[in-house]
Amino acid sequence: MSLLSRREFIILMATLMSLTALSIDAVLPAFSFIRDELSIQSENHVQFVVSFLFVGLMIGQLVFGPVADSYGRRTGILLGLIIFIIGSLISLLASSFALMLFGRLLQGFGSAAARVISIAIIRDLYSGRDMAQIMSFIMTVFIFVPMLAPAIGEAIITISDWRMIFAFYLSYSILLIIWVYRRLGETLAPEKKQKPSVKKILEDFSYVLKNKITMGYTIISGFIFSSFLGYLTCSQQIFQEFFNTGQMFSVYFGISAFSIGLASLINSLIVKRFGIKLICTIALTGVVLSSALFLCIYDPTSTQNFIPFMITTFIIFFCYGLLFGNMNALAMEPMANQAGTASAVIGSLSTAIALIIGGAVIGQSFNMSLWPLMMGFLCLSLISLILHIFIQRKKVPIRLSPSNP
Repeated sequence: MSLLSRREFIILMATLMSLTALSIDAVLPAFSFIRDELSIQSENHVQFVVSFLFVGLMIGQLVFGPVADSYGRRTGILLGLIIFIIGSLISLLASSFALMLFGRLLQGFGSAAARVISIAIIRDLYSGRDMAQIMSFIMTVFIFVPMLAPAIGEAIITISDWRMIFAFYLSYSILLIIWVYRRLGETLAPEKKQKPSVKKILEDFSYVLKNKITMGYTIISGFIFSSFLGYLTCSQQIFQEFFNTGQMFSVYFGISAFSIGLASLINSLIVKRFGIKLICTIALTGVVLSSALFLCIYDPTSTQNFIPFMITTFIIFFCYGLLFGNMNALAMEPMANQAGTASAVIGSLSTAIALIIGGAVIGQSFNMSLWPLMMGFLCLSLISLILHIFIQRKKVPIRLSPSNP
C-alpha cells in the first residue's frame, strides 16, 4: 500500500499527471526559437513539437496500462520516467527537427506511464463520487503547472536558450523518480496482479471496448480534448502572432489555465451534492453557448477582439475544469477490475481522437484567424452534449455511490 498521507498522495499524483502538461506548456514560448534554429519551413509545422508528444502518449498508454496490471503500478511509473529522461536528453541535444521530434515521441511515451498509472492508482483506492472528488483535488493542484509552465519556459529563455528547457525536464523527472521510489508503495493488491499474456491483454481490451458507458464517455473526452489540443497547438501563434502580445503570452495563457483550476476546485466541493451527470450537462451547455455567442457577435478575423476572446476562453476553460475529472470518472467507473487497462484504452483513444481533430484539423487549419478554434469549441461541445444526453436517456446503470474496491 501507499506510504503517503492523503495530502502527499494528492500532490504526488498531481505532479505525476502534470508531467505531460509541463512537457507541453513550458516549451510553447520557445516555438519561434526552435523554428529558426532547426530551420522549420512552415509556420504551422512547429506545432508538431506538441503533436509528436501526444503520439508518444497515445502509444505509451496502451503499453503501460497492461504493464501496470501485470507488474504493478510502481514498477510501471519508474520505467516510464526512465524513458522520459532518455527522450529529454535526445531533445536537449537534437541537431535536427526530426531528432527533436523523436525525443518528443519518447517523452510522450514515458509520460504516458505517469498519466495512465496515476489514474489506475486512484481507481485502486477510490470509486464513484469519492473518486471524482479526489480527481478534482488533483486537477486543482495539477492546474498550477500549465499556469506557471509558460512563465518557466519564458524565464529559461531569458537567461539561457531554449535547450535548457529540456534540461529542466530532465531535472524534474529525476526528482520524480526519487520521490516515487522512496515514498510510493504498491497499490495493486497481489491477488489482482494479472499474468502477462497477449490473450489476457486482448481480453481486457475487448472488455473495455465493449462497455458502452466507458466507450461513450471516452469519445466525449476525446472531443473535449480535441478542442483543447487545438488551442494548445496554436496558442503561441494566436497570442504572439495574431494578437501580438509578445512576452505577455505566458500571462494570458496562465489566465486560461487558472480558470480550469478554479473550476476543478469548485467541482471538488460540489460534486457530491449535485452529482457528476448534472455538472457535466451544465458545463457542456456552457461551452456551446459561450462559443456560439462569440461567433455571433464578434469577427474572428479581427485582432481588435482580444478582450472578448479572453472572456470567452475563460468561460470555456472553466467549463472544461468541470468536465475533465468528471468525464474520466464516468468512463472509469465500470472498470474496477481492469483499471490499468481501462485507463490506458480511455487515454489512448481520447488522445487519438484529439490528435486527428485537434492537432491535424484545428491546429493545422490556423490561418491567422480564430475561426478554426472557435468552430472547434462549438461543434465538438455540441456533439458531446448530445452524446452525454443520449447515454443518460438509455438509463444504463452507473454506480456512483462511495465505495472501496
